Amino acid sequence: MPIEPTAPPSLVNTLAKHRVWGQLDLASRKALAAQFTPEVALAGANLLAQGQLHSRLGLILSGDVDLQDPDLGLSVRLRTGELFGLGATPTQQLATWQAVAASPCQIAWLAPQALLALSQAHPALGYFLPSIALAGNPGALVSHASEAGAALNLLGTPIRALIKREPITLEPATSIRAAAQLMSDLRVSSVLLVEQGLLFGLVTDRDLRNRLVAPGLDSARPVADIATLAPLTVDANSPAFEALLLMARHNIHHVPVMDGQRIVGMITANDLTEQHSTSAVYLAGDIYKQGSLEGLSRVSRKVKLLQQNLAAADASAYSTGHIVTAITDALTVRLIQLAEAQFGPAPIDYVWVAAGSQARSEQTAKSDQDNCLILDDNFIEAAHGAYFRAFSKFVCDGLAACGYIHCPGEMMAMTDTWRQPRRVWADYFRTWVEQPKPKALMLTCVFFDLRAIHGKTELLDGLRQEVLARTKGNSLFLAHMVGNALKHRPPLGLFGTISLIRGGENARTIDLKHSGIVPIVDLARVYALAGGIAAVNTHDRLEVVAQAGEVSEQGARDLRDALEFLAKLRIAHQARQTQQSQAPDNFLALEELSNFERSHLKEAFSVVQTLQGVLQQRY
Repeated sequence: MPIEPTAPPSLVNTLAKHRVWGQLDLASRKALAAQFTPEVALAGANLLAQGQLHSRLGLILSGDVDLQDPDLGLSVRLRTGELFGLGATPTQQLATWQAVAASPCQIAWLAPQALLALSQAHPALGYFLPSIALAGNPGALVSHASEAGAALNLLGTPIRALIKREPITLEPATSIRAAAQLMSDLRVSSVLLVEQGLLFGLVTDRDLRNRLVAPGLDSARPVADIATLAPLTVDANSPAFEALLLMARHNIHHVPVMDGQRIVGMITANDLTEQHSTSAVYLAGDIYKQGSLEGLSRVSRKVKLLQQNLAAADASAYSTGHIVTAITDALTVRLIQLAEAQFGPAPIDYVWVAAGSQARSEQTAKSDQDNCLILDDNFIEAAHGAYFRAFSKFVCDGLAACGYIHCPGEMMAMTDTWRQPRRVWADYFRTWVEQPKPKALMLTCVFFDLRAIHGKTELLDGLRQEVLARTKGNSLFLAHMVGNALKHRPPLGLFGTISLIRGGENARTIDLKHSGIVPIVDLARVYALAGGIAAVNTHDRLEVVAQAGEVSEQGARDLRDALEFLAKLRIAHQARQTQQSQAPDNFLALEELSNFERSHLKEAFSVVQTLQGVLQQRY
């Protein structure tokens, strides 16, 4: 158990010894002390979230506090007696920094209104409080903080910092009635079941409604009878947006937080709501409530707005891709559920697999669909063919109705070729690797990026390992892959100028997808196949392949930065189009960019061009 901080001396005496508040006379100090609100916090508690430092002023009465810029990886340690937040923290840091308890501590908080009155009565204090002017107009920073800091907080803040209390636990044998009473007394929506110090299960208020009240179960029975056993968990040190993705993908609102085998606490959708940019959780929940294609189509229209909000919050392209893709995953799973409700349970095991950008978790609001179906080897066409033909068409047509147009190359599960038993898929990959003809190379760019969405994931997992075993160190195959990848070149001229599209409806623009992002995706894929690496997301691939020595650390870092920059340009461009009621596309006019952005665009293209040359020489 954490050690509770000891009670501080009299606040009036503390203020008298303080370098700032000691400037005041005794009467003013007494009046000021009455306006402070004390709070005890445990180590790791999030005192003020990113973008919220402007909301109040904190005085550290005991313990230590870390001020952090999670996006830049900056951190400073504040000790007992120091101030932070509105007034004390410089204006330029208020919108981007956060405050986390570095140890058990006690903070005295002062509201903006009290700080404003103090500054008016004692203007000389402005010397010690550089951002005190905002006390009179906190709204001047609020809009910027809520837009620029909200989504970023999910990326930079560890889940541990969002935990508000110690975990509330019960033994599995506790009665349901006792568990419900405890939840009511403590005003919590969930409890954790623990046996011999290990997580056993999770009970939420939804479980009480759906598994106790609705079926009329006896409340004297053990609470384990209505629990979710072996629940999904998150690591305490993971970024908060991983909890967001987990909730969005699995339609859950409570996730236990773990530090190894130790239970640290619970994080809920409401905890994330306070960090903004989490409408993905509720959008996914809304998706699973829909009972018809019409309902799903209606909900799916919000994806463009979600991306627009993420762009306004300056969220990274990496997180935006994961969040937008999580919604695609939810739509896909719900369509599969509706298909099984209409056609009946599947007669044999299968796994629905995403390919392309959905598999890589790199989707934007402008995406078509690439998917396939891997069936168990017990598949018999005469017995099972009609079911999976209707099933896959229902899902693919449903995705099209939700805005994910049919793949122009028909690389979808509704196409007979891409709906096959596992043994046939193994033959496909073996042929593509051993006979890398032009069409085979084109197909590998889609089907070497695969991720299981629903069904028996083991059907894909084993297949992936077999493929990577064939590609690792296979110089002949990799040489063909490199040749195919080099068909997509950055649009840089001889003298470093950007070459624009010359004719057609997209004249005088650049294709951010095929001329910028795809070449990086192709490079990362070649590196991964060469090293037999299973990662699928391009950013993740570049991290792992550098560790494996397939590309230099500097080269991988440069490619990651180039990918992030180009993808953010694309997301921002599409967000502007959505705001102007235009259909989003990938064609960017240079007039949309500042001179600074143009300079970085050239640098990003130059990085890709250089590393394409290195790979070409190697193979």
